[in-house]
Amino acid sequence: MAIYAIGDLQGCYSELIDLLGQIDFDGGSDRLWFTGDLVNRGPQSLECLRFVRQLGNRAVTVLGNHDLHLLAIAAGKMQPKAKDTIEDILAAQDREELLDWLRQQPLMHYDRAAGYLMVHAGLPPQWDTDTALELAAEVESVLQSNNAGEFYDNMYGNQPDLWSEELTGMDRLRFITNCFTRIRYCHEDGRLDLADKNPPGRQAGHLIPWFQFESRPTKTIPILFGHWASLPFGNIKSFTPYNIYPLDTGCVWGRRLTAMRLEDGKMFSVPSRQPIVEEN
Repeated sequence: MAIYAIGDLQGCYSELIDLLGQIDFDGGSDRLWFTGDLVNRGPQSLECLRFVRQLGNRAVTVLGNHDLHLLAIAAGKMQPKAKDTIEDILAAQDREELLDWLRQQPLMHYDRAAGYLMVHAGLPPQWDTDTALELAAEVESVLQSNNAGEFYDNMYGNQPDLWSEELTGMDRLRFITNCFTRIRYCHEDGRLDLADKNPPGRQAGHLIPWFQFESRPTKTIPILFGHWASLPFGNIKSFTPYNIYPLDTGCVWGRRLTAMRLEDGKMFSVPSRQPIVEEN
């Protein structure tokens, strides 16, 4: 049995099939981990969602910002954006089954036996692993409850930007959600900056990638994540000192779809079938 972690699909189903062919995926014994953002911006979101769901316990996925965006739109709490490509899901006969399955998925997956932690975007420098798991469970509980609509109503926004145990209500849930699904940079004092999408070296001078904080309690655990397609994946060894594995290689932007075999760290990738565009 092998475990493969795969970067953001964002509706790139054909490339997923190409990638599974390259790794010679054995559906009877191999397992797939997905870094979130199964849907949106690419052409085959419905196919991606159906495929991952039908894998059952052979797959793990964490929720990304585009997955939550789909749930908010489906609940009537947000209007689709011009670049959204989720109409096929919203019109599907199995829509409710797919959406109910999606909102049961976690924000964080930690497999102690495999030795890896997986999130969509990252973790703030204040949290250790146990804290992150507990806070993820707070949001997951709301998503899976009858209060999910209120959560979607208040999910969007960049404030508060600094963690405190004193945070309550939607402020607390929004901060937690932003960390798991949107974080890239923090200020020196640990405050989130959710605007800058540039790769390290091109950010505003005072900003620090979330994984570069020396005081980060999670730096002893290998972390798999997606979301940040502008990271220079071609120089993957440069991330070794930080114990991180960024797997979003911009398939939806016309670049590549990538998988990592957890047992030996071997990387696999296939070219995108999408037109080349700038990430936005």
